[in-house]
Amino acid sequence: MQTDPRGPRFSAALTSAVLIVVLLTGSSLLLAGQALVFALGAFGGLRISPYDWLFRVLLLPRLSPPSETEDERPLRFGQGILTVFATIGALGYVTGVTWLGLLATSVALAAAFLNAAFGYCVGCELYPVVRRAQGRLTAGT
Repeated sequence: MQTDPRGPRFSAALTSAVLIVVLLTGSSLLLAGQALVFALGAFGGLRISPYDWLFRVLLLPRLSPPSETEDERPLRFGQGILTVFATIGALGYVTGVTWLGLLATSVALAAAFLNAAFGYCVGCELYPVVRRAQGRLTAGT
């Protein structure tokens, strides 16, 4: 499935804002909600992500067609990684291990900010590496 690359950047900007609020407030509930948003994108596809829905409804009608599209699979992989970090962060806040909540949230924020500001998707860069490693593991078995 192909996607307009402006959608994930918009989602990353919203994610960055949410994660900044989490860092300022220590809200495990807000971080758990963000983990759910990540999980929906990772496991259900970007089309069911609430942030992608906002992009399609509010911004896409006002934009010209994209000059290029990108494969959704690396983006979904990145969402899966961020689901793990947000979940660990939320658990850290809930259990009183605040440093873990801060650390996991900061890592997720760094990844989201890189995508929002510079179009650099960390998960997209890791995706082919993992796929190649899976191929080697499968071929060697």
